[in-house]
Amino acid sequence: MSLDLQPEQQQPEHSYLNREHLTQQIIDAGRFLYGKGWSPATSSNYSARLADDKALLTVSGRHKGELGFNDVLATDLDGNSLEEGKKPSAETLLHTQLYKWRKEIGAVLHTHSVGATVLTRLTEGDSLQFEDYELQKAFSGVVTHQSVVTVPIFDNDQDIERLASKVRPWLEAHPDCVGYLIRGHGLYTWGAQMSDALRQIEAFEFLFECELRVRALQKN
Repeated sequence: MSLDLQPEQQQPEHSYLNREHLTQQIIDAGRFLYGKGWSPATSSNYSARLADDKALLTVSGRHKGELGFNDVLATDLDGNSLEEGKKPSAETLLHTQLYKWRKEIGAVLHTHSVGATVLTRLTEGDSLQFEDYELQKAFSGVVTHQSVVTVPIFDNDQDIERLASKVRPWLEAHPDCVGYLIRGHGLYTWGAQMSDALRQIEAFEFLFECELRVRALQKN
C-alpha cells in the first residue's frame, strides 16, 4: 500500500502501522455510519489524531460508504494538507480545533443524520438539553441519568473559519462538552478513540429520535 508521502514527510516504520490502523478505523466508521443512514452519499467527514500536531481526515467529496485508503489524508492542526494533490474537507478546521482544545481527543466524527437535521430546524433556541435519559451515561464523563446534557446549536455558515470562531468560546467555557450541532446540517462529537466517538454518535441518535417522537406526540 502506498501512503503517497514525499521523502521529507516519511516517518519511522512504526508510524506507518499506526497510520494504516487509524485509516482502517476511519474506513470502517464510514461504512457503519453510511449503513445507519447517518452519513448519506458524500456528506459527513471523519478524522483521527495521527500525532500531537497532525490528524488524518477524509478527503473532500468522497462517498462515506465506499472509502478506501487513498480517501484519507494527513493535515497539520491548522487544517493544511500535508499530501500534495489531496484536498481536505471544507470543515477541516472544525476537526483540528478539537484536537487543539483537548489533547486526549483521538477521533472526531461529523454526521448528517435526518434526526439531527430536523431537530435543529425545529429548535428555536441555541441548545438542546437531555435529562433523565438512561442512555446519557453513554457519553464520556456522564455517570447518571440524573444529569443534564447540554448540546449547543450553532447556525450553519459556509465560512468555516467564522463558524469555528463561534464554536471555540463554547468549548473553552464548557470543558465537559460531548458534542455540538450545526442547525439544519449535522452533529459533531468526539472521543479518546474511534470506538468512543462511535458510541456517542449512537447515543445522540437515540436521543434525537426520542425527542422528535416526544414532540410529535405533544402536538397531537
